[in-house]
Amino acid sequence: MASIDLKSPQIMLSQFADNTTYAKVITKLQVLSPLEIIMSNTACVVGNSTKLFTLITENFKNVNFTTVQRKYFNETKGLEYIEQLCIAEFSSVLMEVQSRYYCLAAAAALLKYVEFIQNSVYAPKSLKIYFQGSEQTAMIDSSSAQNLELLVNNQDYRSNHTLFGVLNYTKTAGGSRRLRSNILEPLVDVETISMRLDCVQELLQDEELFFGLQSVISRFLDTEQLLSVLVQIPKQDTVNAAESKITNLIYLKHTLELVEPLKVTLKNCSTPLLRAYYGSLEDHRFGLILDKIKTVINDDARYMKGCLNMRTQKCYAVRSNISEFLDIARRTYTEIVDDIAGMIAQLAEKYSLPLRTSFSSSRGFFIQMTTDCAALSSDQLPSEFIKISKVKNSYSFTSADLIKMNERCQESLREIYHMTYMIVCKLLSEIYEHIHCLYKLSDTVSMLDMLLSFAHACTLSDYVRPEFTDTLAIKQGWHPILEKISAEKPVANNTYITEGSNVLIITGPNMSGKSTYLKQIALCQIMAQIGSYVPAEYASFRIAAQIFTRISTDDDIETNSSTFMKEMKEIAYILHNANDKSLILIDELGRGTNTEEGIGISYAVCEHLLSIKAFTLFTTHFLELCHLDALYLNVENMHFEVQHVKNTSRNKDAILYTYKLSRGLTEEKNYGLKAAEASSLPSSIVLDARDITTQITRQILQNQRSSPEMDRQRAVYHLATRLVQAARNSQLEPDRLRTYLSNLKKKYAGDFPRAVGLPEKTEE
Repeated sequence: MASIDLKSPQIMLSQFADNTTYAKVITKLQVLSPLEIIMSNTACVVGNSTKLFTLITENFKNVNFTTVQRKYFNETKGLEYIEQLCIAEFSSVLMEVQSRYYCLAAAAALLKYVEFIQNSVYAPKSLKIYFQGSEQTAMIDSSSAQNLELLVNNQDYRSNHTLFGVLNYTKTAGGSRRLRSNILEPLVDVETISMRLDCVQELLQDEELFFGLQSVISRFLDTEQLLSVLVQIPKQDTVNAAESKITNLIYLKHTLELVEPLKVTLKNCSTPLLRAYYGSLEDHRFGLILDKIKTVINDDARYMKGCLNMRTQKCYAVRSNISEFLDIARRTYTEIVDDIAGMIAQLAEKYSLPLRTSFSSSRGFFIQMTTDCAALSSDQLPSEFIKISKVKNSYSFTSADLIKMNERCQESLREIYHMTYMIVCKLLSEIYEHIHCLYKLSDTVSMLDMLLSFAHACTLSDYVRPEFTDTLAIKQGWHPILEKISAEKPVANNTYITEGSNVLIITGPNMSGKSTYLKQIALCQIMAQIGSYVPAEYASFRIAAQIFTRISTDDDIETNSSTFMKEMKEIAYILHNANDKSLILIDELGRGTNTEEGIGISYAVCEHLLSIKAFTLFTTHFLELCHLDALYLNVENMHFEVQHVKNTSRNKDAILYTYKLSRGLTEEKNYGLKAAEASSLPSSIVLDARDITTQITRQILQNQRSSPEMDRQRAVYHLATRLVQAARNSQLEPDRLRTYLSNLKKKYAGDFPRAVGLPEKTEE
């Protein structure tokens, strides 16, 4: 796979093995969020298309599809392109890709196609080209990203009640893009994550650094897009191309002038990553490029808001005395603009009207007048005013003379832009060899912006720095998106999953908080793995290489899938791809078929997941699944508590949801009937349903108690897993460790009072 973002001149190459589900390919494409996908015409033959092509077209219905001839996928040409276009500093990519024929072939076809549609070529040695395998980041498939509302809210796509919305306080477009891609592909390297967390900690502790950085970063324009325009050489010189190049050179000057303030802000940082970014700004080439620009461009030429302001900046960007013809053209332009202002002043005097000169990019100069509506109607305006439009009490119009003067003005501008463009192109050709330092700058700015955004999110809530061990332990964690939505803080809950008890089966009535709890765990895991603090009092995570969810229960007309079929497809995907490092969240399985089959499928899936070391949370209404803990020691039963309160007005019991998670299975019986009763279902139907349920329950339920021997094995097993954990992760001092082990011994005795032959000392 080869991909290019036309707004940022970077090419990402990747080559990896995948199975026939093509899960990695689809996930990678979801992260890239492409506008257009290019494939070989041999893969897309009607009636004989490849499985990959079919899968991509199913998953990306709104993306343009283009086929190019197979001959353009040429690895030799691809290597030539990379050698020709790659910046010297990233040329190590050649070592990585020279034997990876597939991604070289993809790069050749991509670059050929981009040249064709853009009608321009990239300047030699101007692109950042890098290779990315699929091992450096965690994998979150597209349906999980949708279920967890990572980027898009499922109720309202415009809403910012998403994980991205919770964390996005970025000030630049590059920072926002980086945050988006990090959320979809969290890191798996603990060292890198810890470096990011160190930065966030320093930003939180040093207010001056936080506000100083935020102030400088917010003044940066979109550096990546700026680079993209600078490194393209148009095949034809047009006025638009000339204007664009001049504008971007002014933007470049504006950007380079911010390097020094950014360095000053980072000067006294102590964390390694911030020190490294400070070091990258020490590059002498920033000063070199800026000096070269300043020999040609005026010192006071800068980025300004407003099209007329920017037009003036572009006209007078190049210093005087560099080109005599340019100076003459500019004098002519100034005279025309002065004439226009003079002419409008004369008209105002002639007709005794409050006329003023206005400008828009589409109309050029025109006349505007604000007046009381009652005082004047459009047919009372002098006849020489034409193209009259009215918005509220403001009139806009022009005159035949003004139109002619605008044309002269445009002609003069075209000459200025053309001559300025020639000077700018010459300047850029001298800059190209140093331009790769700007890739570093773009990377630094977007990264700092994202880290500032994490720190900003922490200041608005009581987040805590996560640790990384082999245990998922969260003390009083809450749902970050729910906190943003609700007026009061959500109910917090504890979570504890280890290799020794890696499957939690969670029961509880409808609406008791099971789905929210599952999503909360996944969101906290993602936040920790991108280097953010998490919503909890204490949090420890095991790095997850994949995060799988099976949450939604809708049918899908487009793929002809019923609710049950969709469930089965999603669970099959999880079973094919899950491994020991996965985090798996399953919110009710088997509801789309009859109860016996649903229980059978859920039981079999649970048993399969028990055999791998994935951390699994499984919510269910099938209480039969809770008996798994009698057979398997690594299963824990949990439930959400509810309380019954008397509703005096209706003289009925009402359910009070506590949203608190507790050990064991739910003691609530017939909570579906209670929910039905609370709705407007007729009371006769509810009574009948209650009678039938009682009869069926009497026939089906048999008491399944675990034996004393099973209890003893469970107590020994839990003691052993706690001891292994302490040996691996404990950082306690000897005295505190002694106390911990002593408490562990007491807990073991409490769990199983009849445990035979307890040793006197367990300190060893």
